[in-house]
Amino acid sequence: MLKLRLSRGGTKKRPVYKVVVADSRFARDGRFIEKVGFFNPLLPKDKKERVGLEAERIKYWLGQGAQPTTRVARILGENELMPMPANGNNPKKAVPKKERKKEGEEAPAATPKAAAPAAEAAPAAEAPKEEQK
Repeated sequence: MLKLRLSRGGTKKRPVYKVVVADSRFARDGRFIEKVGFFNPLLPKDKKERVGLEAERIKYWLGQGAQPTTRVARILGENELMPMPANGNNPKKAVPKKERKKEGEEAPAATPKAAAPAAEAAPAAEAPKEEQK
């Protein structure tokens, strides 16, 4: 199966990615069929040099049945080469880290309230067992 995916390059802690067409069985940074673009995540989002894509070749490979990975699909969607993929469901990532910690502290206070109805249900479940004896 053909994939449009990122192949990592650059040095330690300074990644630069190539957008490549490769067989899904090939290694991430290994053999590929064609390089169709690049992606530099270290540059600000408003810079033109952050992403470079060969639109005609990408459209050709998508027509041949190549499937983009989630990250490449987002890059293509931002550059209007295909429809933007739907956002995944990761609600904790949407909340800033400091606020997540605050919610974590409040959660244990809320759990005894949630545990109380379960505790009431447990003796009711045990009562019929005692009657059967």
